[in-house]
Amino acid sequence: MRDLKIPEQRHPEKARKPDNAQPKKPSWIRVKAPGGKGYAETARIMRDNKLTTVCEEAGCPNVGECWSQGHATMMIMGEVCTRACTFCNIATGKPPEDLDVFEPGRVADAVAKLGLNHVVITSVDRDDIEDGGAEHFAQTIRAVRHRSPDTTIEILTPDFIRCGPEALEKVVEARPDVFNHNLETVPGLYPEVRPGARYFHSLRLLQRVKELDPSMFTKSGIMVGLGEDRQSVIQVMEDMRAADIDFLTIGQYLQPTPKHHALDRFVTPEEFASFEKAAYGKGFLMVSATPLTRSSYHAGDDFARLREARNRKLGLG
Repeated sequence: MRDLKIPEQRHPEKARKPDNAQPKKPSWIRVKAPGGKGYAETARIMRDNKLTTVCEEAGCPNVGECWSQGHATMMIMGEVCTRACTFCNIATGKPPEDLDVFEPGRVADAVAKLGLNHVVITSVDRDDIEDGGAEHFAQTIRAVRHRSPDTTIEILTPDFIRCGPEALEKVVEARPDVFNHNLETVPGLYPEVRPGARYFHSLRLLQRVKELDPSMFTKSGIMVGLGEDRQSVIQVMEDMRAADIDFLTIGQYLQPTPKHHALDRFVTPEEFASFEKAAYGKGFLMVSATPLTRSSYHAGDDFARLREARNRKLGLG
């Protein structure tokens, strides 16, 4: 039995890789240690419902702030991912279990107990399953919708690269409010950062969501500090707008362990502000570009602003 708390067992494919230095974080990336009553209550609800969160598994720097406010991003389909992206801290390998048929109900129960106005649901990649977990995603969306009809639902999905077109159709038919799939990095870095994925497949996935349901908000994000240059980031923005993506997130890559992809540099807050300005200039409805931006950070507030931005664009607000 693997102990996923031991780095060599959590990421067996990285065990023989040489160590990369982990530079000290600059002052603008410091966060408070998690704690407090709200944090403890969120943790209790997650444990009672036997749920996994990406906040913990990916080592998110914002976990203290979000959990203290009763916000958590549910990670479905297990805690072991079939991909081995070099930036990610989620455990990798062959998942030890089949999908849990009771998980959608437990997610819905946790959303209700937390009283969430907006929930983000993500997952590991499950290339070992024929539809990549698409039906499980759809069932989870429906379960949350049934239990908490006023809660808006945002999903952050895998790329379904080994599945037929019906996999994506299943998820879109369940009608989440926001469909997010992260491009993660610029295309030139895919072979070393996201080797199991393909940049243009991910881009096309998001474009197809809009074709299937033009009213659905689409969202995608990248990390910076992996070795990209400014022009390649601007090109990603242009590619995303060509695919009609509504919402862009850009955050600082933080190297989880010495075995993960080397940190190239810490991008300054001024550079993030410049990226945000450029992205709005490209026509995105919503942009979040700060060192601590993550896909689901402040997602509820951002969704309200996203909806207002579209209403303004349509002359409705």
